[in-house]
Amino acid sequence: MQTDLSPRREIGVFDSGVGGFTVLRELRTLLPTTPLRYFADTAYAPYGNRSPDDIRARSFAITEHLVAQGAALIVVACNTATAHAIDALRARWPNLPFVGTEPGIKPAVSATRNGRIGLLATPATAASARLQALIERHAGDRQVVVQGCAGVVDHIEAGDLTSAELRTLVRRYCEPLLNRGVDTALLGCTHYPLIEPVWQAALGQEVKLLRIETAVARRTADLWTPAPCDQPALDIETGGNAAMLRGWVEQVLGWHDANVRAWQPETATASRC
Repeated sequence: MQTDLSPRREIGVFDSGVGGFTVLRELRTLLPTTPLRYFADTAYAPYGNRSPDDIRARSFAITEHLVAQGAALIVVACNTATAHAIDALRARWPNLPFVGTEPGIKPAVSATRNGRIGLLATPATAASARLQALIERHAGDRQVVVQGCAGVVDHIEAGDLTSAELRTLVRRYCEPLLNRGVDTALLGCTHYPLIEPVWQAALGQEVKLLRIETAVARRTADLWTPAPCDQPALDIETGGNAAMLRGWVEQVLGWHDANVRAWQPETATASRC
């Protein structure tokens, strides 16, 4: 049993920016009494344009912080960070459960009718060896068309979810999938469900669109054991502009109960349970 001097036991979640909020939204539904701490690495977003070494370095630094605040489980709510860092994170913290976020190749294989699947991802995820291994392991004789989508995350981070420029960009990335005749498409970045109607409009209603954040949240809930003293709390931290992120959270997600602040570890204090 935790003592009064123990830090609050919570779930830590991180992403390069706002994309992981799609996972966090599901976690709040499944685990309504669990303290949640989210770190948005907006100063370094998007990860999709960064090197694997940079992504691993940021993932290590953020995990160190989340663990120091009391995280007993870490959700890597970012496909790119999962692809390039989760193995190293598990090696560094072998006793800490990590839940990664990866494109749902297996559900797509079950869903496709014609055997042709599209995968929309960040450039870093699209080029990763982990993704290629995932496809080789689960796709079988199905064709998987992988499309890197540079620039889409930048629009979402800026709060642009509907502009003509964004829609043009999305249509350009969907065109190769349509040319290959896919009937099922995966959103391979946690940012992308935030503009799901834009993807669906570009692909057409005949293409089945799959997302992954609900499965990630369910896996987290399966691994998590709530404590009797748990009290619901939502702490959101960022290495960027806290005021801007607070506005994004309130306007886009409608969350007015979140504690949003910049990451200042020298003044951070752990809550007690």
